[in-house]
Amino acid sequence: MLYKSIIFSLGLLSLVNCNAQKETKNTAKTNIDPTTKEVKVSNQDGKIMYFSEGENRFLKEYQMNVTFKGISEDSRCPKDVNCIWAGVAVAQVEVMGTATRPVTLNLASTDNKSRNYHQSAEFNGYTISLTDVQPYPEAEAGAKALNGKYKIGITIKKGGGESTTK
Repeated sequence: MLYKSIIFSLGLLSLVNCNAQKETKNTAKTNIDPTTKEVKVSNQDGKIMYFSEGENRFLKEYQMNVTFKGISEDSRCPKDVNCIWAGVAVAQVEVMGTATRPVTLNLASTDNKSRNYHQSAEFNGYTISLTDVQPYPEAEAGAKALNGKYKIGITIKKGGGESTTK
């Protein structure tokens, strides 16, 4: 009888934990453009820049070159599937200032310090944050079918750090 109550309490604890992970602290607003069916995300700053996989762009206002290399990990829970953990997507973004060497940043879709996932990283006095990863995995195809089709949204804000990299 005791083992049944222990199993029941562990199951209840797992369900409560799953519900707590669904709550997000992101204040971003998501809009879907009906003509192109593309998802647009905007926040108070409105400075989200979207990159397709493999895209390289020089950002004159920040004096840096940004390249979205790809997604190294996508363990996000597929649509219409119940998962114990919501999962995470990790984007590899290479940044290079006009006077610095290239640095590859691993930016995650959520912060989880215990698993070494960071949504933001410092580079050259700026804070670079991952705000959006599209498309979301489907239950049938999974994340492997999305290789080469990813799009990310990043924000760059002036940080209080030093002007050089790590």
